[in-house]
Amino acid sequence: MKQDSTRNAAYTVDCEDYVHVIKFNPFDSGDACSLIAYGGNNYVVIGTCRFQEEDAEVEGMQYKTLRTFHHGIRVDAIAWSPETRLDALPPQIRFCTAASDRKLRLITSDLQDKNEYKMFDGHSGYINDLVFSPKEGQEVASVSDDHTCRVWDLEGNEKAHFVLRSPGMSVCWHPDEAFKLMVAEKNGTIRFYDLITQQAILSLECEQTPLMSADWCLKNTLKIGAVAGNDWLIWDITRSSYPQDKRPVHVDRARLFRWSRVNENLFATTGYPGKTTTQLLVHHLGHPQPILTGTAAVGSGLTWHRTLPLCAVGGDHKIFFWVTEM
Repeated sequence: MKQDSTRNAAYTVDCEDYVHVIKFNPFDSGDACSLIAYGGNNYVVIGTCRFQEEDAEVEGMQYKTLRTFHHGIRVDAIAWSPETRLDALPPQIRFCTAASDRKLRLITSDLQDKNEYKMFDGHSGYINDLVFSPKEGQEVASVSDDHTCRVWDLEGNEKAHFVLRSPGMSVCWHPDEAFKLMVAEKNGTIRFYDLITQQAILSLECEQTPLMSADWCLKNTLKIGAVAGNDWLIWDITRSSYPQDKRPVHVDRARLFRWSRVNENLFATTGYPGKTTTQLLVHHLGHPQPILTGTAAVGSGLTWHRTLPLCAVGGDHKIFFWVTEM
């Protein structure tokens, strides 16, 4: 494995607008292709990807746009529903967006004539993250600058409401821990809430601010990662409420942290969108240096493929894809 290998993106896809946010579908949709959603200033695009790393008959990558949804306002976050199925007749695409008007929009489509939009209203501040319940997909959790985490049903009714001590930056719902919600706050605290009792049950501390992003490791429920200040931080929740490991990585402040979905030691971070480029770093816990360094012109968003060690970042009229080793 080459140390600190600066690399151009393995693949790029051209887009019609600046890409603010990007999300691979983390759930199996019953199709060989991977679904990807990305959002710009007033639309959301749903497409499929297939890579040569998973299919020898593909040269490089194949990308196809399935549908463009007019959104009418800038998209700030996207979450996929586990109810999305490409193998159903008709197919069902379901996802939820957060937008700059502080509303959530639940969008359901059969990719033909049926397109339903539902608006969830209640947050009084900017919504930073949202996630579907990973098993049945009947609820959506969201966190906001208004110091709340809210859980909604698919009709837009508020089912739970947690008051935070600072802006909510990330919310995670783990498929193996369906009754717990992880909420990360800008003040450096990460709390776990029991959704049955609606009580906080565990908290972790960064001891530094601002915490901008946190993630719950899919492959190991005991591992939590985050970025705060210039550092990435990793916790083992059985050991301590303080990070087990941390390292400064981005001179310009770190912005996003995402665990790989295929390896519990692999994760990526991004720096703040700079004037010209954003730095993407891929880290492996067994290696002292990042194993991959990439840059994207005014990059935004960060997402890992469901079954490959491959991540994507949005940018100026482009999506960039990087492939790394396990």
